[in-house]
Amino acid sequence: MASQRLFALVGNPNTGKTTLFNALTGLRQKVANYPGVTVEKKEGIGRNRHGEEFRVLDLPGAYSLQSKSPDEEVTRAVLHGERADTPKPDAVICLVDASNLERHFYLATQVMELGLPTIVVLNKTDEAEEMGITGSATKLQERLGVPVVPMQANERVGMEALQVALSEKELAKPKWDSIEGDASNRYQAIGKLLEGAVARSDEKRLTPTDKWDQILVHPVMGWMVLLSILAGLFYTIFSVSGYPMDWIDGTFGWLGEQVEGRMAEGDFRDLITEGIIGGVGGVVIFLPQILMLFFFIGIMENTGYLARVSFMMDRLMSGVGLNGKAFIPVLSSYACAIPGIMATRTMESARDRLITILVAPITSCSARLPVYLMLIALMLPNGTDSERAMVMLGLYVLSILGVYFFAWLFNRKLKKTETALTVLELPTYQRPSWREIGLQIYDRGKIFVKNAGTVILCLSIILWALTTYPKSNSEDGSEQLAHSVAGRMGKLIEPVIEPLGYDWKMGVGLVASFAAREVFVSTMSIIYIGEDATEEGDTVRDKMAAERREDGKPAYNIRTCLSLLVFYVFAMQCLSTVAVTRRETNSWRWAIFQVVYLTGFAYVAALATYQISGFFIS
Repeated sequence: MASQRLFALVGNPNTGKTTLFNALTGLRQKVANYPGVTVEKKEGIGRNRHGEEFRVLDLPGAYSLQSKSPDEEVTRAVLHGERADTPKPDAVICLVDASNLERHFYLATQVMELGLPTIVVLNKTDEAEEMGITGSATKLQERLGVPVVPMQANERVGMEALQVALSEKELAKPKWDSIEGDASNRYQAIGKLLEGAVARSDEKRLTPTDKWDQILVHPVMGWMVLLSILAGLFYTIFSVSGYPMDWIDGTFGWLGEQVEGRMAEGDFRDLITEGIIGGVGGVVIFLPQILMLFFFIGIMENTGYLARVSFMMDRLMSGVGLNGKAFIPVLSSYACAIPGIMATRTMESARDRLITILVAPITSCSARLPVYLMLIALMLPNGTDSERAMVMLGLYVLSILGVYFFAWLFNRKLKKTETALTVLELPTYQRPSWREIGLQIYDRGKIFVKNAGTVILCLSIILWALTTYPKSNSEDGSEQLAHSVAGRMGKLIEPVIEPLGYDWKMGVGLVASFAAREVFVSTMSIIYIGEDATEEGDTVRDKMAAERREDGKPAYNIRTCLSLLVFYVFAMQCLSTVAVTRRETNSWRWAIFQVVYLTGFAYVAALATYQISGFFIS
């Protein structure tokens, strides 16, 4: 059996590379890291017109093979066959933006000079036509000696022609001579290549993108639109997700009842019902809201709006000393700080990269969402969806302010060694690709469920054991919990956290969540499921709401919930993020500093919130 061909997918950022990769491979793809670096390695399996399988390697976006960042260095090394962990590609699929051929052919001509069989894909031809740019793929094909395929990857227009090219037994090598000299010589050669093959209308057209940008990036209206979108997003998360959440809650409740009805009473049954089903179910119940968050993020990214958000924030970030390239990592961190920190590899300034790594975990990642949702529901038990959405929006605004404050502080304290000039590329607006958004939601959902089935499961079992042993002589659930290892740990730290408004049970959840933020939810589930039931059908949230202090006041009152929310906005509670920070900075010093400064600030901010709010809230 012949070995599968390996195609390298190459192109500038924002050319539609990910869209084409998903179109070629579907769900048959895997994501890892290149050994020795934190650059993401995406590889998938496609099938040509003859039913033969081929491999596609989605190389990191690059502007040039003269590498200036870890991303570009990986792309250069793979194409030259210099990486022992990755075979040299058999051929290259080179994506260029049809609306900006001169700049995108800068990389394409460098790739063709390597002599590898090449297929050139002219993507976004519809956007080029809107701008009055028309090109002849036939003329370009004659001049380059390789297939040139016009495409609209987001609409899958041109896929048939690309499949024809991919199915050729003998792939053509480009007729392109190496260009000596500086960049101006290369652009002159590109100009000659495009002369007569590309035509531009002299008429100045106001494209749909231009019209939308007059509103969406306007200094005033742009921010009003952004805040309205975020408010609508959070309102939808609260108002629509209730139905699937109730179904998931009911399913896990039914599973617990089935186990209780079929197993003999004892610790093993309690482990399954309280530790595993209760702990994992307490986190999985928030899956619909997390998927909805990624659905909205996917729409904003797929349409090109997310890049505009980055552009608007660049005006603010420049005031704290960071350049525009810091925005992609920061925005990515709102999904998860780990890929956000890894995305700093595109930054050329080591100093700016370090500052971005240090502040990225402040962004309100998706792992915080279950904690936010639980605490907001306890704080506003009778609140409307709009009121809860506004609190959620306030938490995200607070995290943004935190990023700006600490970026400003580090910019003043860390010695400045170089100045990096950054140009932000704004893609044209396009209709969202529902297939691509669906794939993104599927990937994120799979990661969340996998995390719940591995990390959260293991931690839930450990937490159940800590809340169960050693056994006390009392049959009262509350006394047994206080007698356990977890209870003793909570009592030990209670004097430290009491000024923040927390009791020892909250302290147990607080300590446990330093492994991963969402563990707070599963910890509370284990603690309150393990206690004596109040009424049949009570949920964990009901039991937490019914919890009382010694003075008879609710344990989860407005002041305490506000304090907890502020703590979780700033605290560094993710061991995986600590490990990535250590790997990216190649230093435990910065990883430990990140934990200490964020957790210390979280404590002070939560303390101030609880104490100051006491003057206004009884």
